[in-house]
Amino acid sequence: MAKIVTFGEIMLRLSPPGHLRFVQANSFDVIYGGGEANVAVSLANYGHESVYVTKLPKHEIGQSAVNALRRYGVNTDHIARGGDRIGIYYLEHGASMRPSKVIYDRAGSSIAEAEPQDFDFEAIFKDADWFHFTGITPALSKKSALVLEEALKAAKKHNVTVSCDLNYRKKLWTEEEAQKVMTHLMQYVDVCIGNEEDAEKCLGFKPKGTDVKTGKLSLEGYKEIFREMMEKFNFKYVATSLRESHSASDNGWSALIYDGQEFYHSRKYEIRIVDRVGGGDSFASGLIHGLLTKQNFKEALEFAVGASAMKHTIFGDFNLVSAAEVENLIKGDASGRVQR
Repeated sequence: MAKIVTFGEIMLRLSPPGHLRFVQANSFDVIYGGGEANVAVSLANYGHESVYVTKLPKHEIGQSAVNALRRYGVNTDHIARGGDRIGIYYLEHGASMRPSKVIYDRAGSSIAEAEPQDFDFEAIFKDADWFHFTGITPALSKKSALVLEEALKAAKKHNVTVSCDLNYRKKLWTEEEAQKVMTHLMQYVDVCIGNEEDAEKCLGFKPKGTDVKTGKLSLEGYKEIFREMMEKFNFKYVATSLRESHSASDNGWSALIYDGQEFYHSRKYEIRIVDRVGGGDSFASGLIHGLLTKQNFKEALEFAVGASAMKHTIFGDFNLVSAAEVENLIKGDASGRVQR
């Protein structure tokens, strides 16, 4: 299997039990997760050598985050230790017409204050096949953006394929800031992943006929901006998940990919959501696995969609499914019957 490196922030997630609101909570469930960390866990579950790179404080909470990754087979040897804090986010689970809510407390986290000298990227990318990052990482701080670009330069020096999940977060930066940084970083990217909002906010491409609030999707609109993105940045593939938001509890879920010549729209799943956090990351990791192991990009996309559909049924940020379970779903077994 492949050696895959991811770089970003892992956070402490605090959530009221079940579907309680913040104001009702007397306790919080503790989970660790974050864009690139979630991808790393999925890829380890699929059997790859998954290497996660970040910086965490030396105290016990930082170690707990490291332990959460090690539990699922992620290589944590290149995690730098130091700084004062781990980023925190509070998650209130939505239901029906009430949306989920996220409150961040991540300013000044160890990874946001990291320096290029904290990491030996030459050693990290030795014999690596793939590098993945998200648009969250450069949004954390100017230092994070600088360290990320150093990682990207090292990846390209070692002929490593690079994927990016655009992942725009309006609570971290403005559209103007995002577009300035992300358009610059696209020179290093081979596979670009992002939904309709990400493409607009990070790169300035808006699909026509699509409205995320109503769940209205226009495949023709996506085709148009995929062509434009490919022409501008010379990506090998552009892919997006397609979420039809019927409510906070029920979504339609499919995806689209373009290789410069052909568009392909995947099978669509109707999902009842247990926890949607990490859904996009599970799509990205599924696509990486698929492009590395499947015969063609269509099969790769079907694996990504199946994997991410299953993630929505799992509590927590990590997608704790095996490749075999995903393959079983793709073959048509979506009954949910008890396996004995």
